[in-house]
Amino acid sequence: MSNKPSAIIFGGLNTCSRTLAALLVPPDGGERLVENLRIVDKYSVAPPTTYLGSVFPEVLKQPNVEYRQANLTVASTVASVFEPPAGQEAYDYVFDLTGEIGWDRPEGIQIGHTFKVARLVAFEAARRKVRAYVRIQHPFYNCKESGQHDEKAEVKPEGVVGTWWHETLRALGAIQDLNLVIVRTALPYGPYVNYLAIIPFIAVAACYGHLKQPMKALNSPGKYPSHTVHVEDIAGAMWAAAEWMAKTGRKEADVLAGEEIVFKNEKSKAAEVEGMVAPSEKVIAPLFNIEDDSKLTLVELGNVIASYFGTTFDFHNFMTNVAAKFRLEDIIEDINEVHVSTWTTMITTSNPPIPNTQFSSYMDMSALKKHIVAFNATKIKNVVGYQLKRPRINHEAVGDMVEKLKAEHSWPNNS
Repeated sequence: MSNKPSAIIFGGLNTCSRTLAALLVPPDGGERLVENLRIVDKYSVAPPTTYLGSVFPEVLKQPNVEYRQANLTVASTVASVFEPPAGQEAYDYVFDLTGEIGWDRPEGIQIGHTFKVARLVAFEAARRKVRAYVRIQHPFYNCKESGQHDEKAEVKPEGVVGTWWHETLRALGAIQDLNLVIVRTALPYGPYVNYLAIIPFIAVAACYGHLKQPMKALNSPGKYPSHTVHVEDIAGAMWAAAEWMAKTGRKEADVLAGEEIVFKNEKSKAAEVEGMVAPSEKVIAPLFNIEDDSKLTLVELGNVIASYFGTTFDFHNFMTNVAAKFRLEDIIEDINEVHVSTWTTMITTSNPPIPNTQFSSYMDMSALKKHIVAFNATKIKNVVGYQLKRPRINHEAVGDMVEKLKAEHSWPNNS
C-alpha cells in the first residue's frame, strides 16, 4: 500500500484546479504527491466546455486520475463523489475550489452555487472525517491602502460575489469536526490562467504594444496596492496547507492560525438563507494569505506588463476619470473599443493562425474599477513553512505566460 494520500478537487476548473492537479500528479509522469486523484466539476472535458489549456489533458492521462462531471448542487451527488473506487482507501484530502466567480452573477446564483455547494461538500467531508479540507478564497475584497495587510486586517467584501464568498467561509468555519484551512489569494496570474483581472490586463498591453501606443488605465495615479501571486504558488500553498492540517488537526490549527471570520452581510439574510451562521456567532478558522514578494502598486504592475510589450503605462485624462465616476458603463465601452478591435486584428493576422481562443482584451467593470488587493503572506511562511516558487512578477514571468499560450495557439503571434 502507498503511504501517499488520496485527494479530491472540487470545482475550479476555470480557475486553479488544473494547476493544482498538475502539482499533485505531474503530467510528465514525474513523482506524484498523491496516490489517487479525483477531479469533480460541472464542465465536460471531452469535449471541453471550458478552457483547459494544453497541460491538464495530459494530467488526465496519468494512472489513478479520474475526472467526473457532476452537479454539485445535489446532496446525493456530492455524497456519491466521495465514494472511492473498489479497492481504494477513502480520500484523505479535499480541495474546495467551488463557487461562481463572475462579479455580475445575481445573489440567488451566488447563494445556490457558491454558498450552498460549499456547505454540501464540507458537511460530507466532515462526516467522512477527511484529514484536511482546504478552501480557496479569491481576492473578492477591497483592502485598505496602508497597514500590515495580514490576516487580521479589516477587508471589505466586494459586491455580491465578495459577500457570498465571505459568507461561505463563515458557514464552513462553523462546521464541527471539519479540518478546514482557508487559503486567501492575491491577484492570480500564470500560464493558462484565464480568470480575474491580470490576463485581460496583459492582453490589453499586447494590443497597445502592437499599436505602438501607451496603455492607459482609470483611477490616476493608481498608487494603491495591486498585489499578485503566481498560480503555481496558489496550488503550492493549498498543498502545504493540507499537509499542515493533516498533521496538526483543527483544534490546534485554530490556536496556531485561527482568525475570526467577521460577519459582513445583511443581518436580515440570516433568517432567509438556510445554513447561514447567526451574525452574533463568533466563527474562528485557520486562514492563510498567499501573495508573492513583489508588493506592487497598480502603476508598478502596469509598468511591468506594458514594458514587456515595448510600450508604456499611463492614465486617462482627468475628464475621462471624472466621467467614469458618473457613467462607468459608457466609459468602459469607449475604452474597450480600441483594444478589442485591435485584438481581433491580431488574432486574424496571427502566424500561425489562431482558429479560436478563450482569451480576450475586453475589460469589464470589475477589471477597470479601483480594486485594492494586499494580503501579506508572512504567516503561511512562518507557520506552515511555505516557500514561494515564483516570488516576483517580472518580464520573465509575463513572457513565460505568453510564450506558453503561443505554443498552444491560443495567443496571437504577430512578431
